[in-house]
Amino acid sequence: MSASSITRRVAATVLAAGAVVSALALPASADDGSHRQRPRVEISAVQADSPGRDDRSNRSLNAEWVEITNTTRRSIDLKGWTLRDEQNNRYRFGDVRLQGGATLRIHTGSGRETRQDVFQNRRDYVWDNRSDSASLCDEHGRTVDTEFWGRHRRY
Repeated sequence: MSASSITRRVAATVLAAGAVVSALALPASADDGSHRQRPRVEISAVQADSPGRDDRSNRSLNAEWVEITNTTRRSIDLKGWTLRDEQNNRYRFGDVRLQGGATLRIHTGSGRETRQDVFQNRRDYVWDNRSDSASLCDEHGRTVDTEFWGRHRRY
C-alpha cells in the first residue's frame, strides 16, 4: 500500500470520526423539539386561599395572590399580558415592566401599585381555594405558564 493511500484512509477515518462526534455534540435545542424551554416569565407561587375568614374585605382579597418571576437577566414589558383562572376571569397587565430576576405579586383586591405588587381591583375572590389553575399569557395570547392545584383535568 502506498503512503498516499494510507494518508487518504487515515484522513477519511478522522473525518468520519469528527462527523460522529459533532452529531453527538449538538445542543438539545437542535434536537427534535420535544424538550420544553423554561419560560422567560413563570408563575412562581400562588396563594389561592386567603388566610382567615373569606369576608370579602379588601385585606382578605389582597391576601389572595399569584406571583410571577422573570427568569432572565433582561427586563420584560408585560403590557397586554393576561393572567386568568379556569372560569376565564382575566387580569390584563397595563404599563408594567418586570426587571430581570424580579418577582411581581398580583393581588385580587385594590391597593397602591409598586414594582413588587399590582392589584386587580376586584370585589370578589378569583382563585378557587380547592381546585383551579392560574394561566399566564403573553401579549399574543400564547400561554407562557400554568399552575394547577387541587383535583381537575389537565390537558
